[in-house]
Order: sequence, then structure tokens, then C-alpha cells
Amino acid sequence: MLAIRISHDMEDRLQRLSQRTGRTKTYYAREALLRFIEDMEDEYLALSRIESPTKRWTLDELEQGVDLDH
Repeated sequence: MLAIRISHDMEDRLQRLSQRTGRTKTYYAREALLRFIEDMEDEYLALSRIESPTKRWTLDELEQGVDLDH
């Protein structure tokens, strides 16, 4: 379980969105967190790959169907 505090403005905006769409505020909070977490995971994965580079393929190699398992 997670409890967070948000500003009154954010609460009002979330309430209006919820009323307009018929979805719950919890639905939108969950969706926002999910999207944020996915973005952060992608960002940290990209940074990790930059810091510890492995084999890279050119666009030409990818288009030729190179076997990426090797």
C-alpha cells in the first residue's frame, strides 16, 4: 500500500478528469505511476548500456537480417 500527498491543484485536476471520463482517481494515479516507472526503467537501461557497451549493430546489418544472437 502506498499513500502520497498531492497539491490541491493536482487533486482538483484529477477529480475533474475522473468526473469527465467516468474513471476513478485511483485509475489515473496508477496509470501515471506505471508510465513513469516504465520511462525510468527505459532511461536507466539506456544509461547502463552507454556505460557498459556491448556489441552494436549498424542499421545496414539489421536490415540484412544479421543473427543478433551471436
